Amino acid sequence: MRRAVLPLAAVCAIVLGGCANTLQDRPISHTILEQLILAPYPVYWLGGSFRSLAITEGTHDPSGSFSLQYGDCIHGGQGFCLTPLRIVTSPDNSFVPGGAAPSVIERIRGASARVSESGRAIAIATGPVVVSVFAQDAALAYGAAQAMVPINSPGSPGGPLPARLPDTGFGSRPLPAQLPPAVRQIG
Repeated sequence: MRRAVLPLAAVCAIVLGGCANTLQDRPISHTILEQLILAPYPVYWLGGSFRSLAITEGTHDPSGSFSLQYGDCIHGGQGFCLTPLRIVTSPDNSFVPGGAAPSVIERIRGASARVSESGRAIAIATGPVVVSVFAQDAALAYGAAQAMVPINSPGSPGGPLPARLPDTGFGSRPLPAQLPPAVRQIG
């Protein structure tokens, strides 16, 4: 009887060990990585890890924005996850987030940046994009803003960021999902 229980216990430990990570980290998919590299505008990131925070998720939303998450969930779980650090690149440079939230304008790496949430949120209009940094504390947000570089074009950590370009008109064009399907002639 004891000989039969030991292998069963070992199998259960292995199976249940696979369920131990309730955060459900997902490595960045090759599809998202390819989209980052092939995007027609600069997409900013911090490499595979930053200050011991590994890249844990990458998403591309219908607006064209890319969001890269660094570190495990510090609040939330499966449906909602607040991470220590998130970098969002938006191709619509006509809109700089901030709204009515109290903020200050600062120069970061030569570019104009809107800093809010006691330094935990930084939005930088650079070139044809707006890069937003959201972090659990101001030191992490400023560090990320200093280190971020485009994955798909030349750049160096701490180097000057390109000046904001005039409105690219991205927000005035319909999203691909908003376009009607092409009409095909039959016959």
